[in-house]
Amino acid sequence: MDLATTESRVEGAVVDLLSTGQAAKILGSSRQHVVDLCSAGDLPYVVVGTHRRVSRRDVEALAGGTRRMTRDQRRSLWLGHAIAGKLVAEPEWVIETARRNIELQREVHRRGQPARAMERWAALLNGPIEELADVLVSRAPEASDLRQNSPFEGELTELERSTVLAAFEQRSRLTH
Repeated sequence: MDLATTESRVEGAVVDLLSTGQAAKILGSSRQHVVDLCSAGDLPYVVVGTHRRVSRRDVEALAGGTRRMTRDQRRSLWLGHAIAGKLVAEPEWVIETARRNIELQREVHRRGQPARAMERWAALLNGPIEELADVLVSRAPEASDLRQNSPFEGELTELERSTVLAAFEQRSRLTH
């Protein structure tokens, strides 16, 4: 079996493409498992001729245990960037609104992940703005999980929110 890889240009960058069999060797799995990962959307791929090809970078990230963000997590990251922009422009407003939202959430969620998230957000709101902004824009799994229980509802106007989400949708169509 030829282990040579294919190079392809995607948005101007050279991408090292592997067959599903080559990816399976790196992952220590079956070729069918790689196909299943592709079909489930857990491993991005392109079709070359009639065969799936996956990027070496994506396979190595998967092999290294790097968690791929879900669509909802990527969407919340885009919103997090917009909120971080508001935070640096209007810190008092953003922090006060988030504190009010945390109090409302504490009445509804007294335990479990949402309650723990609100406690962590409350601590971040009391710390340096830079640390709060870092969590809003971080790709780290902990930050991504935290953003799923965000106290920043109402921080963006409906127009701002819809503009960010439209840009996210457009970008998602281009990259997935």
